[in-house]
Amino acid sequence: MSENLSLKLKDEVFEKTEKIVEKLDTSRNAYINEAVDFYNKLMDRKLKKAMMVKESAAVYRTSLDVLKEFEQLEDELPE
Repeated sequence: MSENLSLKLKDEVFEKTEKIVEKLDTSRNAYINEAVDFYNKLMDRKLKKAMMVKESAAVYRTSLDVLKEFEQLEDELPE
């Protein structure tokens, strides 16, 4: 299924799009769909990366605490 969308592009963006669409011999609709799909994937990756960085920082602190506890236990073990 497809959705209708009214879209206003800056003149320079529209003109560049028209030139590229003509060179690619594709429809404007197909070109814009592909561009939006690509951009969505790019933004999804950026959002996932930001989430992973944030979660890694939170886990890092906890991991250091656990590591210190293990080191203390190891120091207490008889040889």
